[in-house]
Amino acid sequence: MRALLVLLFLALPAAADIRPVARPERAEAFPFAEWVAGFRDRALAAGLTAPTFDAAMADVEYLPNVIRLDRRQSEFTKTIWDYLDAAASDTRVRNGRQALDRHAATFDVIEARHGVPREVVAAIWGLETSYGAVRGDTPTLSALATLAADSRRGAFFEEQLLDALRILDQGEAARADLRGSWAGAMGHTQFLPSSWHAHAVDHDGDGRRDIWGADPADALASTAAYLVANGWVSGQPWGAEVILPEGFDYRLTGERVEKTAPEWAALGVRTATGAPLPEAGPISIRVPGGHEGAAFATYGNFRALESYNTADAYVIAVGHLSDRLAGGGPLVGGWPRGDRALSYDERIALQEGLRAAGFDPLRIDARIGPDTLDAIQRWQASEGLAPDGYIDADLLARLLR
Repeated sequence: MRALLVLLFLALPAAADIRPVARPERAEAFPFAEWVAGFRDRALAAGLTAPTFDAAMADVEYLPNVIRLDRRQSEFTKTIWDYLDAAASDTRVRNGRQALDRHAATFDVIEARHGVPREVVAAIWGLETSYGAVRGDTPTLSALATLAADSRRGAFFEEQLLDALRILDQGEAARADLRGSWAGAMGHTQFLPSSWHAHAVDHDGDGRRDIWGADPADALASTAAYLVANGWVSGQPWGAEVILPEGFDYRLTGERVEKTAPEWAALGVRTATGAPLPEAGPISIRVPGGHEGAAFATYGNFRALESYNTADAYVIAVGHLSDRLAGGGPLVGGWPRGDRALSYDERIALQEGLRAAGFDPLRIDARIGPDTLDAIQRWQASEGLAPDGYIDADLLARLLR
């Protein structure tokens, strides 16, 4: 599991783990016109035609708010329970079921062709753009140019900008079509330009891979194709909420421990619905809210969904929303709702404190990944605590005493 008190990067598009590793800074002025001139030479050397570049970039602007958003990302924190409350709200579930009915014929073909359940594709659509209702209105070229010129990941965003210009060069979209999030994601399911080139499909056969228009068919099919390319296994679930027995050994939680369904059942793990755990490959148990929160058994398709957004909260939200769209009920487990999310500074202090205590997380970067979780679990076990990898503000204070 990659989330502690979960840091969410919900604006980030598919196929981009572009989370910041440095302390946020104040956005400053940048010589943008000078950068554009230099980029023009690089773009033409990369094969773009001068007419395409000049027409597309003529009105591109530096967007200071994009830089402010980029540099504030690592301060945006939300607990997983707050996020899931919104992600699988009654309104989102109702709207999703209506969208499934409205586009039933399209989903029939996508499901048959790609092997990804319609509810999973619809859940991504619902989380990314509220089923197409909120696709973003930031000019993509300006957003990407701003980030390429003046962000800490300039090389990444410059390549995305090149890919966006190639979309125009190929005649697949008009410049006005390229609008979306501040981070350069576009269309119904918020693809980066590189993801469009690699995975977009022409589902409706009109000769264009149109993820931007009113008809979501190409975008939805492209999302299914993206998941398949990133390891989605047809017939395998993403996961399921489970109930852990009294006395469960929480050292067995986390993505690095895998067992079969019968092995977990022998340890007393059961699904929240009472149904047997599907025997569909190795299973890990994740407890994003610790031993006082809901628990999830996750399969290989969890990792396929991580390719869309690496935050555990996002993947669990997609899975849970897809279950709700398929007729499932709310989560059974509770959450430690009195807790708050740890700030950037607190996550740095956590990692430094673990290292000082002899439980090295290997990196001091504010990212709560498998190595940090392992270090937390080892520290918790040494203190006689439930080794669930979950730290709240009180436990952090105990570690730092």
